[in-house]
Amino acid sequence: MRYIDPVSLSKKMTLSDAVILREWWRKKGKKVVFTNGCFDLLHAGHVCYLTQAKALGDILILGLNSDVSIQTIKGIERPVVREEDRVLVLSGLEAIHAIVVFEDTTPIPLLEQLKPDIHVKGGDYVASELPEYPLITSYGGEVKILPFRPGCSTSGLIQKILKKGL
Repeated sequence: MRYIDPVSLSKKMTLSDAVILREWWRKKGKKVVFTNGCFDLLHAGHVCYLTQAKALGDILILGLNSDVSIQTIKGIERPVVREEDRVLVLSGLEAIHAIVVFEDTTPIPLLEQLKPDIHVKGGDYVASELPEYPLITSYGGEVKILPFRPGCSTSGLIQKILKKGL
């Protein structure tokens, strides 16, 4: 059996490299979609969401919250799955072209540089109330809100596991 180095499977890149690729894709006439999140305990809702986000354009860049960022947002018990493992699992999804890990609690620093054509968020948000909305619309980008898949949430999955004592 041949050994496959997990690093070779990764779609993770620096923000600088993603910006260079973004410019290359723009010159090729590709529509770039961006989304971000924790993606802790990947589930069917995540896969549907990411597939729908990619369908809005040609290229999907994912801003992935770092472990430290997730702890700031969700508390010290999270993430359940560490950053490098989340990157590896997400890299296996065909819909995603690039992953940029970020330390902030919002993706604004990434969006300022990447300037995607479309910024996508999940159904619990209102586009005009997002802190990044003014930035996206200032350069002519769009913000799209995608519906949740009913019954699919990481928090719900964690509660179910805890309840069953697994």
